[in-house]
Amino acid sequence: MAKRRIGSIKDELLLKSKEAALSAVKIFNDPLIKFKSETFIVLMIISWTYLLHAYFRSKRIEYRYFQQHGKRRFFDRTKKGAYKYWELERCLNDESSPIDKNSANNLRFLIGLRHEIEHQMTLSLDDFLSGRYQACILNYNQYTKDLFGDRHSLDEHLSYSLQFVELSEKQFKGVKVKTEVPSRLKAYIMEFDGALEHDEYNSPNYSYRLLFKKKLVNRPGQADKVVEFIDPKSELAKVIDKEYWVKKEVEKKKYRPSGIVAAVQAVGFPNFKINPEHVEMWKSEDAKKPGKGYGVEIAGCWYWYETWLNRCIELCGLAGDKI
Repeated sequence: MAKRRIGSIKDELLLKSKEAALSAVKIFNDPLIKFKSETFIVLMIISWTYLLHAYFRSKRIEYRYFQQHGKRRFFDRTKKGAYKYWELERCLNDESSPIDKNSANNLRFLIGLRHEIEHQMTLSLDDFLSGRYQACILNYNQYTKDLFGDRHSLDEHLSYSLQFVELSEKQFKGVKVKTEVPSRLKAYIMEFDGALEHDEYNSPNYSYRLLFKKKLVNRPGQADKVVEFIDPKSELAKVIDKEYWVKKEVEKKKYRPSGIVAAVQAVGFPNFKINPEHVEMWKSEDAKKPGKGYGVEIAGCWYWYETWLNRCIELCGLAGDKI
């Protein structure tokens, strides 16, 4: 009886989790709905919470809040007497959590963002943070399979979202919106990203980014898909630039301040810190001045290029024992 009850509650939690995830995607892809980011984040946080509750349930891990007095547990309850279950962040922080670091970073970012945008609508976030939303749903789908088996996959429910406009360079660089990202949200994004290591920030589990090549199919029998993936080692990949018109844009490697500092320290300057060494260095070099080519500002967030990393290492070498 106990086993059947554990299984039935786990299945119910998993069902609710999957429905919340599918609802989040459906709403975000609905062209008639404007309240996208806020609704997506709330539903995905609920979805992930139920998923982890189902996992803890299956592993017989207690995920209710309680106080331990001797050998007895006294469970925390609401005013109406219901048990208080772990919220998503508490689930992620537990040592028994199965979620990898980069996927957890993605969720912690969305949890913090939810607190910042609660009770208000911010249209500009829909495009600006879409890579993090995409990573969130891909991570979720993968973990439903990893933790509960392929039969729980959402693959068959998730398809390419049809567009009213052609996929273009302008579209992927970002649609200009009338409402800019509020300054306090920019500050939150910069602070969260700045605390991540370089590899963590660039992980596809944290934010999902794609490089597209436009291929005009003109041969009968070729796949009639909007987006088609090919093996980079295949013969088609070797000749595609010659056979088709291809627009290439190689994205420069970007660093947050913590990434610059870590890289400089790794080459032999352990005393190099964000403040004051790095701050004083970029200010003295006027490194953020347009045209210097040391970095780029994206929606209020500053990202450094490898040229600046090399300059920092050079200046540290010149400073000698001072750093």
